[in-house]
Amino acid sequence: MLIGLTYDLRDDYRDIPGLTEEALAEFDSPETIAAIEEALGSLGYATQRIGNIRSLAARLVAGDRWDMVFNIAEGIYGRSREAQVPALLEAYGIPYTFSDPLTQSVTLDKAVAKRLARDAGVITAPFITVDEETAGRPCLLAFPVFVKPIAEGTGKGCELTSKVWNNAAYQSVIQDLRSRFNQPVIVEPYLPGREFTVGIIGTGAAARVIAVLEVILLSGAEPGVYSYVNKEECETKVLYQLAHDEEAEAAGRTALAAYRALGCRDAARVDLRSDRLFVPHFLEVNTVAGMHPSHSDLPILAAQAGLGYRDLIAGIMASACARHGLALPEPTPSEVAA
Repeated sequence: MLIGLTYDLRDDYRDIPGLTEEALAEFDSPETIAAIEEALGSLGYATQRIGNIRSLAARLVAGDRWDMVFNIAEGIYGRSREAQVPALLEAYGIPYTFSDPLTQSVTLDKAVAKRLARDAGVITAPFITVDEETAGRPCLLAFPVFVKPIAEGTGKGCELTSKVWNNAAYQSVIQDLRSRFNQPVIVEPYLPGREFTVGIIGTGAAARVIAVLEVILLSGAEPGVYSYVNKEECETKVLYQLAHDEEAEAAGRTALAAYRALGCRDAARVDLRSDRLFVPHFLEVNTVAGMHPSHSDLPILAAQAGLGYRDLIAGIMASACARHGLALPEPTPSEVAA
């Protein structure tokens, strides 16, 4: 089976004027692509690198085809950017991993995702959005609140100043984030409890929690927020620790309910934070989770739960192949002997 690889490398966009390192934060490194390629190869798949959506479009027009595409392309423009590669692949009838264009669109927009999750009975904090029309109005939620861009990932726009204690700071932070990211912001009550990220694999009724990972900020980290800086320097600023207590189990149940309600497929990572009563609340879901073996949350939590990187990729592919009615590669003689 031939698997195409779609992705966005940071190096491919560095020459575009106006794009900062923060703007490129969601994109991948060559090490990530090599790791995915190696894991797929060890599972018996043939692989072919495609690259970003423009490379994909050119190759589709040229007549190239694949049995399936392993897609981790984030896209660069628009709040539906993560849906662009899946939509193009669907137009050409090519199977792919992870969620479909509808789910990719609604999950990137944090407010839309929270509305859908809330309507499905998932525990989520109240929130408001601030756009061009509503900017300048007083905050309708009790302080402190947390303010972040509505359609970003990798902690972009999540900073020390995102935790806001009064209306003057609120107006300043909203103006700054709207100007920098050119999009509305979402405002939620600041939840003072533990932070969890939950890895999930599978689709529909077959979806299951891999592990619940608690995110613990170390003494040198920006305090109180799993920020862009803390994520970029997670090796020295963050402790990731498996959690099994009652609160963590509740986080896992809430994450799985959100995953299913939003129609996520194959694998994703769900972020939650607890309130002062120790109740985990759904924050957001990352349907194009980072796949760097040692730097990204999903592989980190999978490894801590005893699921190696190769097995994680195998589980993702098994789910995608099952959805599309495709047979898995035959195991090699060495794998059968093992």
